[in-house]
Amino acid sequence: MDLGISGRNAIVTGASRGMGKAAAMALARENVDLTIIARTPETLQATAAEIRAATGARVTTVVGDITTLAGREVVLSACPKPDILVNNADGELPGDFRNWSREDWLRGIDRMMLTPIDMIRLTVDGMMEREFGRIVNIVSRSVKIAQAELGMSNAARSGLVGFVAGLARQTIAHNVTINNMLPGIVASDGQRQHVEVLAQESGRSFDEIWAARAAQNPAGRYGRPEEVGAYIAFLCSANAGFVTAQNLLIDGGQYPGTF
Repeated sequence: MDLGISGRNAIVTGASRGMGKAAAMALARENVDLTIIARTPETLQATAAEIRAATGARVTTVVGDITTLAGREVVLSACPKPDILVNNADGELPGDFRNWSREDWLRGIDRMMLTPIDMIRLTVDGMMEREFGRIVNIVSRSVKIAQAELGMSNAARSGLVGFVAGLARQTIAHNVTINNMLPGIVASDGQRQHVEVLAQESGRSFDEIWAARAAQNPAGRYGRPEEVGAYIAFLCSANAGFVTAQNLLIDGGQYPGTF
């Protein structure tokens, strides 16, 4: 399928690994010009080199912290007129809310809610003026299935989803869509860190917990980051212009509801 986005410009945040990297790779395969930002230079450059070698796409790298104003300014200097924005950020590790300080909460809300909202603020009007825009936020299924140990993610990511619900219905008439991707268990670095914390807290082994989580999924396995990336690429396509304000699960069918 020709996704109709060849030559478009995309910003992908948190793009050096995991689902962010997979989204960048999938867009590059569609001949999208990429600007990717992450905090670790070595990992970011390695990812850019891998994408270039695999696809031949143009990849501009920006080393920075997207949660800072300076980080947002530098990535938009590198790509001032993005057609596509993929917001991706690490969540907070599992824990007990009784142990979280106000500073912990502010850090989590800034990372998982306020930073994506500000990136939308800084790009959406230009997209509407140019009559094309695709924004996808990589969120979490925790906005539909709250997980007790992920209280900060439950709260902050739900705030982002609530914000998008209002804005996305204002932009669609200008061919600008905004959607949220809700991954379940995906074999990413973030998932491994999550299981490592669960192992430390429970006394069970990493391998035991990792295998049990796969067995509990109807698919009997973890999702692959590449599957998430492909889904995001379709949502960014010219063919997805009638899909907006949606919270789209990619979880192997583990969410138990009908709706």
